[in-house]
This record gives sequence, structure tokens and C-alpha cells, in this order.
Amino acid sequence: MNEERIYQVIAEELDIRPVQVQASVQLLAEGNTVPFIARYRKERTGELDEEQLRAIEERYRYLQQLQQRKEEVIRLIEEQGKLTEELRSRIEEAVKLQEVEDLYRPYRPKRKTRASVAREKGLAPLAELVMKSRDASEVEAAAPRFVSEEKGVASPEEALTGARDIVAETVADDPDIRRFVRESTWKKGVLVSAARDPEKKTVYEMYYEYREPVRRMPAHRILAVNRGEREEVLRVRIEVEEEEILPRILKRFPHPEQRHLKEAVEDGYKRLLAPSVEREIRGMMTEKAEEQAIRIFAENLRNLLLTPPVSGKRVLGIDPAYRTGCKLAVVDDTGKLLHTDVIFPTPPENRVAEAKQITRKIIEAYRVDLIAIGNGTASRETEAFVAELLQELEREIYYVIVNEAGASVYSASKTAREEFPHLDAASRSAVSIARRLQDPLAELVKIDPKAVGVGQYQHDVSQKRLAESLSAVVESVVNHVGVDVNTASPALLGYVSGITSTVARNIVKRREEAGRFKSREELKEIPRLGAKTYEQCIGFLRIPDGDHPLDKTPIHPESYPVVDRLLGELGCTPAAIGTDELNDELRRVDVPSMAERIGCGVPTLRDIIDALLKPGRDPRSELPPPIFRSDVLKPEDLRPGMQLKGTVRNVVDFGAFVDIGLKNDGLVHISRMSEKYVHHPLDVVSVGDIVDVWVCGVDLERDRVSLSMVPVSPEEGDD
Repeated sequence: MNEERIYQVIAEELDIRPVQVQASVQLLAEGNTVPFIARYRKERTGELDEEQLRAIEERYRYLQQLQQRKEEVIRLIEEQGKLTEELRSRIEEAVKLQEVEDLYRPYRPKRKTRASVAREKGLAPLAELVMKSRDASEVEAAAPRFVSEEKGVASPEEALTGARDIVAETVADDPDIRRFVRESTWKKGVLVSAARDPEKKTVYEMYYEYREPVRRMPAHRILAVNRGEREEVLRVRIEVEEEEILPRILKRFPHPEQRHLKEAVEDGYKRLLAPSVEREIRGMMTEKAEEQAIRIFAENLRNLLLTPPVSGKRVLGIDPAYRTGCKLAVVDDTGKLLHTDVIFPTPPENRVAEAKQITRKIIEAYRVDLIAIGNGTASRETEAFVAELLQELEREIYYVIVNEAGASVYSASKTAREEFPHLDAASRSAVSIARRLQDPLAELVKIDPKAVGVGQYQHDVSQKRLAESLSAVVESVVNHVGVDVNTASPALLGYVSGITSTVARNIVKRREEAGRFKSREELKEIPRLGAKTYEQCIGFLRIPDGDHPLDKTPIHPESYPVVDRLLGELGCTPAAIGTDELNDELRRVDVPSMAERIGCGVPTLRDIIDALLKPGRDPRSELPPPIFRSDVLKPEDLRPGMQLKGTVRNVVDFGAFVDIGLKNDGLVHISRMSEKYVHHPLDVVSVGDIVDVWVCGVDLERDRVSLSMVPVSPEEGDD
């Protein structure tokens, strides 16, 4: 498969043109990042988005590896002197690694097997007779000729046994038979799980006597069964109709009714082929489930990172706890730490009056606008304390419950220690909780994406694949939003297109030593930030109050001359950027004809006009802000049919978890998301969405609440 063929295959798979694939591959080979190509090289790629570019990158890498494996397999078979033109052609035409491995399987060197021992004893000709003979008696009559003391064949029966072993392995290794059995098992197989100890109480009880068609099993159930098997709670197997498969295999031979052939084929299927294919199918199921789990996690992470910032507010962050007390941290509207403290309003101390006095003084002294409470241990008690305190204050202040997943991971990290060396871990966590409300993206990028709590079975999937996918999501979101180079942390800068961790630290060091950057041009002076890095990153770095009005936009400096020509055509100057006068002119522009006049591609001009219409715009600002609360909600307050407003915290295959102000999020099952059929919850909601929900049922004992996004009357509630 040459390069042209690879481009063709990828183009057909992604429903795009081969020239788009070729251009994308070339741009990636030149050292360009995916966000840069997607944003600033639209003319070359035909406006492919990041998802398409990453798919091209992944498939191109796979097909290159496939080609290398094909060449290696052809060489290995050729060295054995067994390569035919037909076999070479089949290998070269294969489009999956599995097909290549199936074709190579009969020629792969094996450890000693029953069949290889039989071949060493010279029984291959007898095996050929077993596969071709019409009559079992003809095979039996020939068997005595293979008895040999020298070769270790003691009797005709032993010769027949060895011949059948060879046939069995031949059947198991035949690429066409393997493909048929694999496809049949995938289409008609049923996964069956059973308990090793039916009396033992575990979270896997629904799988103690469980059956489900292989190809219909959803990702979360596959991963759950896998985990139950791994923890030795479940026994798992795939059940197939042998009565359908064996006759189909036998029909591939000239005389399928011949007794020795039937015995050998059945042995080959049951002993060798079926277990091998079952492992492959389980692997395929797991791979499918992992891809789904990673996709869900990635989509949830993207929406979490795009949570709108609450800007211009001083925030008091509270990390709730029992015995060790609630840690407090006040940050100003830029996220700068102003004060830390600790209070003990929760059991076992219950020093409520003292805690109120301390908190009230902090709110007044630092003019706190909002309170952010982590949703971890003691969150409900802390929320009740805060709600009571807010009722006693003279001015109106609200609180927000903040998902603190990963805060403890951050607080113990090297990043946190470098940022706040004088604070203990819990106080760092309180700072993180406060900052998550102000700018979720800037804070969450400091945490390993796997720790932010928006996945399903993320610990059961390929950690390498998960890390790659989540890192790509963070990179994509950071570059989509853009980064203020004068306030960004090294962690945030490190995700900007082309910027390494060393360059990120150098940018911050230069900012601390010489003050704020006034233009993008100044970044060329940063050590290790060469011409290529500058090209890749500069469009994603913003300078809101810089010397050049375009430095606060996503317009790349390479396009500044285009902007000058555009403004000249419109009779305006850069000083008009952001004014109603210029905006009116921009909305009237005929993009294709203007692009031709000023020598610019249509996609680039379209992006330039969009950027000029909204200079300095944060794309997150278009999303709904978090829900501000002033009073606490208790599970005891809930009644079936009650309508509430909540925030979607996590989306999984079977539904969505919604924060309605309780310690634990309520579950909206997929069946209650719409009056219409819902294929997947992500088709209806995303992490961060503000939704109206109705209470279906409350389980006080297990502290669980079931919700509906479809109106529910009190009579319709869960029993």
C-alpha cells in the first residue's frame, strides 16, 4: 500500500477528498500542531476540523504500521520458501492488521504442539488424505504405512490420532475459516456471566446470572463484567451455536461426512479455534467499550473545561472536613491568594458560633462576593452552616457548590507546592476550589485530566490511550478559548499549541522579571521560543491591553497585513476595531469578492471578520453561568413531582448525574431524559448544562435521588 493508496483509504473512511488527507499529512510532517492547522491552515486542508485531523493522524500512523507489518510478513514467509503470488496479493490487499496476522498464522513459528509433533513423525501425508478422502476406510487402510518405530509411531491408531491433530491445527489456522468463525461469533454469540459464589453480596449481583448478545452489549456493561471477572467474582464466557458453525466449516472440504475429518474439525474448533476466537472477540468488545468510555470522558472533559468563568468576583473557597476543620481561602478577582484560615463548624467540634464569627470577619474584611464550597466529605454540613450564616448578613451573598474532584490531587502535586510552598495541602485545595469558580479552565489544567471525575470506568481502560485522548481535549479547549499571556500559569501555557513546559516557564519568568507583555512581538525574545514555536503558538496567546489592537484577538500576526488591507477597503483604521461603525461595515462584506480583492482565502477572511466583530471575546461567556444558591436543600425536603434547577455534573452511557444542591448528585436515567427515544445521553445534555428536573423518588437510606427531565406528577413518582 503506497502513500497514494493510504490517502485514498483514509479519504474513503472519513468521507473527505484524498487531497485533503495528503495536505493534512504533509502539514503534520512539517511539525505543525493540530490546533494550528485547524485554525490557520483551512485553505490547505479544505477546512477540516480538529476531530478530522486527529482521525487522519491516527489512521495514517496505523496504516503505516500496517504496511510495515505486511512487508515483514511477506519477507518471513518468503524466507520459508512458501510465498505464492496469490498469498502475496492477499497480504498486500489487507486493510486490517487482523487480516495480515490471520494470513501469517499458518507460517508463524510455533512452540511444540500436538500437530507439530505429528508432522515431525511424518504424518502430514496422512493428514492430507484425511482432508481429501471420501471414505474413512480408505484413511484407515493407509494408516499402517505410517507406523514407524524410528519415528515414534507405534500403531495405526496413533498415526490416525496424529493426522487428525494436523487437520485440527490446519482448520484453526486457516484465515478464511478464522474469519468466518470470528464474524459468526460476533454476530450470534451471547456473553454469559455467572457468580463464582452466588451467596456472596457484591456490586456485581445483576451479572450473577446474565446473558446478552455480544454485539449489542453497551460499553459500561462490558467494562463492568470485565472488572467482575478480574476481581474473581464472575465467570464469563461466550456461548455460540456450534451446530451452525461446524457444518459450515466442514463444507469447505470435499467430503464433509467422512468420519475422521468430522472428528478432526470438531476437535480443531473446540480445542483450538473457539477459545482463540473467544479471546479475540472479548478483546474486540473491550476495545469497543474502551473507545466509548474514552469518548464519553473526553466529551465530558471538554464541556467541563468550557464551564463559564465567574469573573470580577472575590471568592471565599471552603474545603469541608470534619475532624481537621474546614479550610478557608480568599482570592481576589484575579485569583491572587489574600488570606487563609480554618474553622470547625462540623462534628465532632461543632464550634458553630466561633466559625460564624471568623467567617463573617473574613467576608467583611476582604469584601467577599461569592462562596465556593467543595462537594466532598462534610459538604452538606458545611453548606447548611454557610446558608445559615448568609441569612444573618446585611448584604446579599450567594454560595456555589463546586465539584472538587481532583483538588486533593492538585494540592499534593509539585505544581501546587511550587505555587504555595507555605500552605498545607488542605489550604491549597481551598484555593483551588475558589479558583475553579473564577476560571475553571485555568485551574483544571493543573490537574491530571483522569482525576477530574467526569468519566465512567476510566480506571478500566487503556491508560495510555486515555491520557492521549484527554490531553488532546485539554489542548483543543485551551487553544479554542485562547490564553492571556499576562496572567496564565505555566500549566495553562504548557497546553498552548507548540509551547513546551520549558518555554511556558520561561514566559512566566520573563513576565515576573520585566513586567507585563505589551505586544506579541516581545514573545520572540523568550529563550527557546524559536520561529516555528512562535508561528504555532502566537495566534492562541492574547494580550488584552497591548499596544496592537489585534493582539487581543485570535487573528494570527501573519494575517495582520490582510486586516490592514480589509480595513483600507472599508475606509477604517485599527482604532475603529470594536466600534459599531466598523461592525456594521463588516456585516455587509461580501466575503468571496472581498477575499479576492485583498488576496486572502475565504475561510481565513471569514475568521478574521468574526474575530473583529468580537475582539477579546471569551467563547465560554456564551454558556450559562453556575447556579448561585442562598439556602440549603435537604433530601428530606424532596417530594415526587417537585421541580428543581440543577447542573449536569457527569454524563454516562445510562444517564446523567445532576447537582441539585445535595451532597450526592441525582441520577436522570436515559429513559427519563425525553419523551422521544434517546440514543445516548450526550445527544441531550452535556456537562455544565443547567437543566430543569423533576424528582421521581428519594431513597433516604442509600442517600440517592432519582430525577427526570420530563415533568413528573406526585402520583408518577418512584415507589
